[in-house]
Amino acid sequence: MKFWRAFDIDIIKLNEGKHEFSFEVGDEFFDHFKDNDIVEKGDLKVTVLLKKEANLLEAIYKIDGSVELTCDRSLEKFNQPLHSEEKIIYKYGPEEQEINEEIFMITRDTPSINIAQLIYEFVILALPAKKIHPDYQDDEDEEDLDSTGEFVYWSDELSEEDPEEGDTEGSKEDQIDPRWEALKNIKKKD
Repeated sequence: MKFWRAFDIDIIKLNEGKHEFSFEVGDEFFDHFKDNDIVEKGDLKVTVLLKKEANLLEAIYKIDGSVELTCDRSLEKFNQPLHSEEKIIYKYGPEEQEINEEIFMITRDTPSINIAQLIYEFVILALPAKKIHPDYQDDEDEEDLDSTGEFVYWSDELSEEDPEEGDTEGSKEDQIDPRWEALKNIKKKD
């Protein structure tokens, strides 16, 4: 319980205006999240810039540092630099609920907001889709270039040979694909 309280921001005592809060996120932080098999270790600094207004709170979460990941290719551990900035709006309303991913409704008598779950979600969202060790990063880039170089199209239909160079333009028009002709007819009916 003490762990979760460390990530509380007392908002009821705050005056209107701008406020800044800092939090240190380490290995112990990631131990408190169930089903966390992505990030086990990390060293992050979280800065929350909070702007309190009459009807809402605007919070900007800045996360900087690194987390330890497992390479998808070699299964080696490596440190992934992490830099993220997210914005959340807390609106005052009759009940506490999540309106969407960026807007939460809180009551006016809410004493504090706990940001631990949000920090965890922002860290997970900031991770790359492919977790590749820096030693293998060049290999990954080469594979990406090889696979995006050319497009190949084929058809199961038998195609006619290209007309000879000596043929006239009129003979090329005679070889119009019947599917295109059907589309032209549809356009003419309108």
